[in-house]
Amino acid sequence: MQLTATTNADLAFRIGEFETLTDGLDYAAKGVTGCNFFSPRGKIADVLTYAEIRQRAVDLAVRLDASGLKRGSRFGLIAETNASFVVFFYACQYAGLIPVPLPLSINLGGHESHVTRLRGMIAAADLSAAMASVDMLPTLREAAEGSGVELIGSPDDFYGLTPVGGDPRPFDKTEACYLQYSSGSTTQPRGVLVTQRAITSNGRAIGQHGLRLRPGDRATSWLPLYHDMGLVGFCLAPMLSQVSIDYLATSTFALRPRTWLKTMSDHGGTISFSPTFGYELCVRRMANSNGGEFDLSRWRIAGIGGEMVRPDVLDAFVDTFANSGFDRTAFLPSYGLAEATLAVSFTEIGAGVRVDRVDRDAYERTGKAVPAPRTTPASSARSFVLCGRVMPGYESEIRNDEDQVLAERDIGRVCIKGPSLMDGYFRNAEATRATILADGWLDTGDMGYLLDDEIVITGRRKDMIICNGRNIWPQDLEWAVESLPAVRSGCAAAFSVNDDHDEERVVVVVECYVNDPEKQQELVKDIAAIIHRTAGVHCEVVLVPARSLVYTSSGKLSRAAAKTQYLDGSIRLLHAEPAGPEPHLEQPRLAVSAGA
Repeated sequence: MQLTATTNADLAFRIGEFETLTDGLDYAAKGVTGCNFFSPRGKIADVLTYAEIRQRAVDLAVRLDASGLKRGSRFGLIAETNASFVVFFYACQYAGLIPVPLPLSINLGGHESHVTRLRGMIAAADLSAAMASVDMLPTLREAAEGSGVELIGSPDDFYGLTPVGGDPRPFDKTEACYLQYSSGSTTQPRGVLVTQRAITSNGRAIGQHGLRLRPGDRATSWLPLYHDMGLVGFCLAPMLSQVSIDYLATSTFALRPRTWLKTMSDHGGTISFSPTFGYELCVRRMANSNGGEFDLSRWRIAGIGGEMVRPDVLDAFVDTFANSGFDRTAFLPSYGLAEATLAVSFTEIGAGVRVDRVDRDAYERTGKAVPAPRTTPASSARSFVLCGRVMPGYESEIRNDEDQVLAERDIGRVCIKGPSLMDGYFRNAEATRATILADGWLDTGDMGYLLDDEIVITGRRKDMIICNGRNIWPQDLEWAVESLPAVRSGCAAAFSVNDDHDEERVVVVVECYVNDPEKQQELVKDIAAIIHRTAGVHCEVVLVPARSLVYTSSGKLSRAAAKTQYLDGSIRLLHAEPAGPEPHLEQPRLAVSAGA
């Protein structure tokens, strides 16, 4: 089986110059580029050119139209990384149906929570039809029970529908495109109804200005297709510029991250994105290697998005893969969100990661990002990564709670405006009013500041911990805890709760991978001590079993879920007893649950 070509020798390279997805696919189908799917072992599993994708999508669209589904109906698709998802997504475009990517379960043993999440999305989207692979079909049927979904089946079930009487009715440029649910969605999910204008304008801006695509570019992705960065960044936007894509399932990356690097090395990948934790996982799995087994010299854009960027992790990646020809200037921090379709800002290509080092006390107490002198010790400084200027046609402002625009280096609410912003959440007027401001700007829910017109993100507003008049970002506490040898990356959640006196108290929940009670006690003391050294606050340390913390569909830690579990007592406890007192520390409380 041969992969799709990287370039179209006989087709002019057009970067997002289309008004609808079907216009883009009609054009891409004239070439020889397309999508390639790899097995968990990194072997080629399926190959489809854009011409083959279009042929299958149009044929399926005829069958879907003949089935009696009404134009504009929502069609749920369990978004596995395979050819069926891609074909069905585009078939919906040709049939005038709105595809709704639905997430896979991302937590081991999380069947019940996955079904609950799906059930909420199915109800909120008011689906008329839904598709899943044979393996996932029982879960989909369970989630859809009693929902009134008209058609539920596997890909073959839908391919087997009669085409008699069907006729493709593609969306035009004024109509909808797909319904995207935010990564934090639960039983009350918020869906972004993305229009044709929004996706094509964002895809064009990404290709022309953010990535500056050029002939010879090839994309590689393990990002989930139910998340905006995976769907838009590595499915729709590449197609709109005729770029070939090599796909790995997210689960493949999680188990074998080097397969991601090997795929790029073997097949000439030039563009790939990951949240910071993806780069960190590669470093951890290559601990006993010199990193020289790959050729990463062609990787010109190593994008970073989806979560806060950690410069120390990226430095470690550079050190690990220097022998593979990886160039640190390939790093491309960016900022975006589903409510803007995807991308809002990018740094300059070739600039690499640039860091603004600020005085920790000033930003915690005054809300200002005051530059820290070079002599400032690491414990008294905080480093933030610049995420670039907004793309042409977009605007950004930092506002306070009274909607006043703040000056440079004042930390506040990140608000944006642009051609790809949503009009509102699907059938959720209340959430729309809380997000779309009276003047038409969108409140992203993120906090940050501007520096030379570049966006700097400091955290999510809802996650901020306010303690003794100080603003403390939870990721600062979590990263400090994760620096301890006994704590794994991504296994700590920090949040605050109100005590009996209505004052905020800091709680840190940490997944525990040691069973010895004495070692658990030592770990609690170490966590309490490092939190105090980092932020000068006392905290309650809660140790929980491995895989207890909840993550969103995009792989982000859900602090809200951890807080809910803590407050409602659903965290499983083995015993609770005080840890030994630390010098200069008040005695931390210990809650230890069943071991790893």
